Amino acid sequence: MSPRLNSSSDPDATTGSWIIRGILAGAAVAGACALVTLRRSVKLRSQVVGIIPARFASSRFEGKPLVPLLGKPMIQRTWERAKLATTLDQLVVATDDEKIAECCRGFGADVIMTSESCRNGTERCNEALKKLRKNFDIVVNIQGDEPLIEPEIIDGVVKALQAAPDAVFSTAVTSLKPEDASDPNRVKCIVDNRGYAIYFSRGLIPYNKSGKVNPHFPYFLHLGIQSYDAQFLRIYPELSPTPLQLEEDLEQLKVLENGYKMKVIKVDHDAHGVDTPEDVEKIEALMRAQNLS
Repeated sequence: MSPRLNSSSDPDATTGSWIIRGILAGAAVAGACALVTLRRSVKLRSQVVGIIPARFASSRFEGKPLVPLLGKPMIQRTWERAKLATTLDQLVVATDDEKIAECCRGFGADVIMTSESCRNGTERCNEALKKLRKNFDIVVNIQGDEPLIEPEIIDGVVKALQAAPDAVFSTAVTSLKPEDASDPNRVKCIVDNRGYAIYFSRGLIPYNKSGKVNPHFPYFLHLGIQSYDAQFLRIYPELSPTPLQLEEDLEQLKVLENGYKMKVIKVDHDAHGVDTPEDVEKIEALMRAQNLS
């Protein structure tokens, strides 16, 4: 199922209308000066690189990037989907493992070797960016464990950041399924009425007095795709870890706690990442259903 931006005909159009305004208008509400800034920002943010961070060691699923999905390694499945995005000028895999690097070179991917000391995908993207010979304005962090990622989502977060000169980060959310409300592996997100992130949590947000899921509230599930202004990405590792980031174990919170703005788009997407070995069979079934074998 291909993702789409919600239109005014959707039932949740009132809640979702800020997404369309955010992508199309960016900071236009700030007036003529902001429009000039927007045009300048779009021009400056024209060169885009997609980076797929991949590490072999994982507490929940060691060697996950190399697990076969209908005969191809998961990292290859992700790379093939990302290659279909139209906004990427270059696509690379960033890894600290030679087995992953050898696999990726085998199917034609560009590979950047990074250190084992990277604490998360954002830091791995930053190190890879430093090693690229070309200067880029936007870096897209494409999760290697999302083999069904839609190229339209990649393009969407890039365009959202290009249209929001006051933001240094952009990401995507989709509707949260009720059965995922209590799953800490499904990260939730809330946004303001201009489409900027307010908070991310492993718990259900917002949380009402009844302590139950409200079937009428449009909860948002955070998708792993993220894009950064390249200048911000260079300073991100220098920012000290923040209390909320450490408590939730969510790197996006360090961005918000330091006062930076993050643009959010909403898409219709059935999020199916690979978190544990048990997820492999589910992903393969979905791939067969979508004729992606």
